[in-house]
Amino acid sequence: MANRLFDASVSPAALPEADARGPWAYLWWLVRVRPWPLVLSAVLGMAWMVPLALLPLVIGRAIDEAGRADDPAALSVWSLLALGLGIVQAVAGAGLIQAAVGAEAHAVSYTHRVLMRQVTRLGGTLRAKARAGDVAASAAADVESIGNSFEVVGRSVGAVVAAVLVAVALTVTSPVLGLAVLIGVPAAVLGIGPLLRPLQERDEEQREHMGIATSQAGDIVAGLRILRGIGGEEGFAARFRATSQQVRRAGESAGRMEAWLQAAGVFLPGLVTVGIAWLGARLALNGTITPGELVAFYGASAFLTLPVSTATEAAETLSLARVAAGRVCVLLRITPVPGQPADPAPLPAGPLTLTDAATGITAEAGRLTVVAAPAERAGALADRLTRYGERPDSPGVLLGGVPLDRVDLAELRGRVLRSGPADTLFSGTVREELTAGLARPRGALADALFAADATDVVEGLPGGLDAYLGEGGRALSGGQRQRLVLARALLAAPDVLVLEDPTASVDAQTEARVAERVAALRAGRTTVVLSDSPLWMGVADRVHRLDADGRPARAEGAART
Repeated sequence: MANRLFDASVSPAALPEADARGPWAYLWWLVRVRPWPLVLSAVLGMAWMVPLALLPLVIGRAIDEAGRADDPAALSVWSLLALGLGIVQAVAGAGLIQAAVGAEAHAVSYTHRVLMRQVTRLGGTLRAKARAGDVAASAAADVESIGNSFEVVGRSVGAVVAAVLVAVALTVTSPVLGLAVLIGVPAAVLGIGPLLRPLQERDEEQREHMGIATSQAGDIVAGLRILRGIGGEEGFAARFRATSQQVRRAGESAGRMEAWLQAAGVFLPGLVTVGIAWLGARLALNGTITPGELVAFYGASAFLTLPVSTATEAAETLSLARVAAGRVCVLLRITPVPGQPADPAPLPAGPLTLTDAATGITAEAGRLTVVAAPAERAGALADRLTRYGERPDSPGVLLGGVPLDRVDLAELRGRVLRSGPADTLFSGTVREELTAGLARPRGALADALFAADATDVVEGLPGGLDAYLGEGGRALSGGQRQRLVLARALLAAPDVLVLEDPTASVDAQTEARVAERVAALRAGRTTVVLSDSPLWMGVADRVHRLDADGRPARAEGAART
């Protein structure tokens, strides 16, 4: 089967905007955006459940016909009708499974895709606005809970229709028994209601603890080498054990409430069945109903346990789905930073000049500029020059003569790239990681690896460019990861490249090679390097120095010809 991961028809960008005003609004949006899987599931659910409800009534009638000698063919007719109902139920059941799974897959797929689109939109904003554990839990547990609620819809609709049909049929046969059904079944369903709110609260508590635990686990794994180096591994492990015990206790609490709910789903309809069977037996002894009608009533009352249990399952599943959809909506309501300008201005074509009036920085078009700034200010300065981070306002920063806060975000991200120590490597092959699945000019990948002095890193991996990188490239050293991240940035070939301390994790000899090669590769494109290394200053066309307060100290002219 073809890989549809990059198929435009299933791209997150192809989806309409989700309704994230609340959990019910989001679930209803999933129904509206593609209703046919649920409609088909509901129709097949009725076709599966109704024959099951009618079967006891048909069998009861067949028993009564068997006791009559005036019409022997009637027994055969009712028997064939029972057989026909069984065939319809079997066929509808097979279709229901496929339709229900299709409805579940729709909800899972669409929720995954809207989450992926939102994560992509937020970019660096996500790290500041949400815990990594919450994102991971939404992509796994929450999506599954939402999918389960769509899977149960078909059976729930069929159960409701069948229960109403049985109640009507019993009322026509015996008003007393019909009234007992009409009162007993809704009472059994309503008796489950008081358990739903506590279950929902405990599910929310468990979900909260799970998000915290997932975040802690990710932090521990990401910093495992450092933790071992400073002797902090045991302390973090103890902290995670305590958090995992909170998750366990919250899960046990939710499990106990779920067990009570399941028990009520068996006990309450069982009481209804016993009551109807007892009342039917009394009516049969009094001659009010026939033996066949007694069998029909007992079978129908036994059948009614299925709609009630289905309603219990649906209530529980919808409760979990509401919690999950609420968590998804929290992520979807996060506003990307920065926002799109109201009146975007286009950038001029060709190389771009980057200037900042506040710091006095001028990065001339097509040249390499080094900014020597205090280490604690480098990140904020890189944010300012590229409109990244939590405070993206960049007054006084001009790109190609256009105020940076008026540039269309899509154009800005396409022409200006920031690369720094916070950048990460994702799982996949080295080639996929560096190219992002995009076609690159012939030889561009080799040139980028050479400039970043990362050719030996790739050659040392089993499989070279086809070697698989784990999440974060944790099998690599810090210097190797930094060189691959630099190669990825160079391969993107943006008009303006802002590098934040790109050689902090390599030795001086490697840094000298990287500086020379990057300067050569980026000739004709604007490059800004935030570093106080003399090796970068030695290859710069212009050097700016900032004092401890981030104000301009002095600017130096061309350092090379």
